[in-house]
Amino acid sequence: MIGQLWINGEWCRHDADPAAPLHRVLRENLGLTGSKDVCGEGFCGACLVQLDGAPIAACLVPVALAEGAQIVTIEGLDQDPVAQSLMAAMEAEDAVQCGMCFPGMVMTLTHLLKTCPTTDREKVKRALAGNICRCTGYERIVSAACRAAKDLVAADAQKVVA
Repeated sequence: MIGQLWINGEWCRHDADPAAPLHRVLRENLGLTGSKDVCGEGFCGACLVQLDGAPIAACLVPVALAEGAQIVTIEGLDQDPVAQSLMAAMEAEDAVQCGMCFPGMVMTLTHLLKTCPTTDREKVKRALAGNICRCTGYERIVSAACRAAKDLVAADAQKVVA
C-alpha cells in the first residue's frame, strides 16, 4: 500500500505496511536514520520524533496513524535556531558520548526550550525522564540545556534592544 507522510516540510511516499512502526519506515524506507532503533518498546527515547510539535516514541506509532500529521525528525532540525543553539551548547559542554541517545535528547530538549524558554535544571531533568543515556551521568546534558536556554533568552533580549 502506498502512503504519504509530511516529513521535515515535504511529502514523502512510502510503500510500508500500515502497521509498521514509524521509526522503521523512517529508517528503512525513507533513509532518515537519525532516530535510533534501540528498545522498540517506547521507554528509551532514542527513536523520538516530533509529531504535530510534540515528541513521540516513533517505535510505538504505526505509520498509518502518522499519515496527515506533521513529522519532524532530527534531520529536520538542521535549520531550527533552538535546536542549533542546543546542539552548540551540547558540544561546548562535551555532553555527547556514543550518540545513540543524542537525537532523542535533542528532540526532547528542543521541544522543552520552545515551550518553556526560561527552563531550569529541574525542568530539564523532568523532561529527560523518557530519555535513557547509558554513557553519561546526565549532568553535562542538563548543563547544556540550561546553557542553551540562557543563550536563547539573551539572544531574544538582544533582538528587543536592537
